[in-house]
Amino acid sequence: MAGAYDDRDGLIWMDGAMQPWREANVHVLTHAMHYASSVFEGERAYGGRIFKSRAHSERLRRSASMIDFEIPFTVDEIEAAKAEVLAANGLTDAYVRAIAWRGAGEDMGVASRRNPVRLAIAAWEWGAYYGDARVRGARLDIAKWRRPAPETAPFQAKAAGLYMICTMSKHAAEAKGCSDAMMFDYRGFVAEATGANIFFVRDGEVHTPIPDCFLDGITRRSVIDLLRARQIQVHERHIAPSELEGFEQCWLTGTAAEVTPVGQIGDYNFEVGALARQMVEDYDRLVRA
Repeated sequence: MAGAYDDRDGLIWMDGAMQPWREANVHVLTHAMHYASSVFEGERAYGGRIFKSRAHSERLRRSASMIDFEIPFTVDEIEAAKAEVLAANGLTDAYVRAIAWRGAGEDMGVASRRNPVRLAIAAWEWGAYYGDARVRGARLDIAKWRRPAPETAPFQAKAAGLYMICTMSKHAAEAKGCSDAMMFDYRGFVAEATGANIFFVRDGEVHTPIPDCFLDGITRRSVIDLLRARQIQVHERHIAPSELEGFEQCWLTGTAAEVTPVGQIGDYNFEVGALARQMVEDYDRLVRA
């Protein structure tokens, strides 16, 4: 599937029913468009099965609760809708996007309790998020924007509004010829990339930031489990920028990114080493098991 995302063949599930792709629209006065009152999930299907599908559906509902609305569909209903979308579009290997938002209604201001909550699910074919970086290693910029302090935003929610600084950071990175940007947190510690968690290797052990002000990714947890199954020591801790030059390998994790080795962050270089390649292979086997 190619072309603009609003002009494609296929079907999108909206509020309990399938809609032709081009007709799956919302009103310009939709509350989410004005005040970012939306949450979403990015998921991947492999061989017709969505990896950690139920965990994603559960998180979608938790995210909505964190930003003060309730999705009018149960986890089981969301699961059934995702399966229906894949089948209706004839997809087996696909990216799945579920999004819930406050729609247009009686309120058009910061408050929106009288507006309906909407839910949509779409799916499409999508290849590697970083192109050939899984072989040569992605090149990352260092973002000027930082992940906010936990008391300033509901960081555990996968909420659209939290990605504003990610979009700006990724645009700035792409302007420099990079694939993405690494972000620091509000204290100056290493946090994550714009849409993926980050891991480092030194002396055979793995180090990854504590997700205490950014999303603890489902893929992140899966990769930590894979590492520990191989008896590899994983340190979840605060990582200072001064430590970057001492790490040998680096990779990103996320539903879109899967496991993607990193070759460069700013002025720091990393090898696409044996452990990074092993995690790419282990994760590929896990999602297709």
